[in-house]
Amino acid sequence: MSRAAAPPTAEEIAALPKVVLHDHLDGGLRPGTVLELAAEIGHPLPAADAPELGAWFEATASAGSLERYLETFAHTVAVMQTAENLRRVAREAVVDLAEDGVVYAEQRYAPEQHLAGGLSLQQVVDAVGAGIDEGVALAAEQGRSIRVGQLLTAMRHADRSREVAELALANRERGVVGFDLAGAESGHPAGRHERAFRMLRAASFPVTVHAGEAAGVESVADALHLAGALRLGHGARLVEDLTPGEPTAEDPSGIAETRLGQVAHWVRDQQVPLELCPTSNLQTGVASSVADHPITLLAHLGFAVTVNTDNRLMSATSMTREMTRLVEEAGWSLVDLRDATLTAAWNAFIHHDEREALVEDVLLPAYTTSNGRHRA
Repeated sequence: MSRAAAPPTAEEIAALPKVVLHDHLDGGLRPGTVLELAAEIGHPLPAADAPELGAWFEATASAGSLERYLETFAHTVAVMQTAENLRRVAREAVVDLAEDGVVYAEQRYAPEQHLAGGLSLQQVVDAVGAGIDEGVALAAEQGRSIRVGQLLTAMRHADRSREVAELALANRERGVVGFDLAGAESGHPAGRHERAFRMLRAASFPVTVHAGEAAGVESVADALHLAGALRLGHGARLVEDLTPGEPTAEDPSGIAETRLGQVAHWVRDQQVPLELCPTSNLQTGVASSVADHPITLLAHLGFAVTVNTDNRLMSATSMTREMTRLVEEAGWSLVDLRDATLTAAWNAFIHHDEREALVEDVLLPAYTTSNGRHRA
């Protein structure tokens, strides 16, 4: 990681094109939208106006555990049970991401959680896809270009992973770019869903798995070797497979002598991308501060780190805020932001030529001044 250049300003960070690989559709609603949709169906909420509701989501999600964090989704999922509401939520998510400077995003959600209103799994995917298309069109009208793919999520504690895998494959030419496994990590190993992962591997379909958030190194190994994950959702607890080196005058942090365990070596050797979400991880107790978050150490050690939002509503965050916090609290430079952004782009679940166009035509020019010298 670089520390030579002056840190980017807040204005520079806001203007940068961004790539987000880990952003939950049901975790990114506008508080005002939750209020409106909840009123329509008579769903009770813990606050009566948008600012108070937004503050409630953030405070409750900051209780210090993944389980408490996940409880907040009862309110967002409740208002996402009709095609019209799913379209609206997806449309607004795309517009909000584009306004934040995001040029490529993958929106993940679990279709099985949106069936209470009578929709089929396919109707859920169709509604989200329609909303994404509308959001992309609205962003274009506002002069912003964004591409958004869907990641279909199966829940660890449920038994519909094979069905969701089949759904993802049936929609791979209709905007679904990958498969995800999420939910309570402890006690629900990825290996329970081996049949679904076997089907996806046979179809050459990309997979990411939430791992290394609420559970440790064993969960990461499970995601890699049993699920065949190409990316790790979070992966922050991979640091439990690192042994710090002895500090020296030249290396007071001991980073240069850090020893890696077998799983950590595999992840770094294979450059498995880590979908790290600093603010969210503080809320669930993975780290105590952005300065101490594993993302900086992992980047120093050469892991393939990316910066993500996770749940913009629950964390009251955006890509601009995540990047700004890393600069202001963890000492990141513009080079560091660029490297994480390029890593995300090169590991998006789209074809190589599309990744190359994203990098060469959109991202790299943003780090280059008019005279051709790299800003970072």
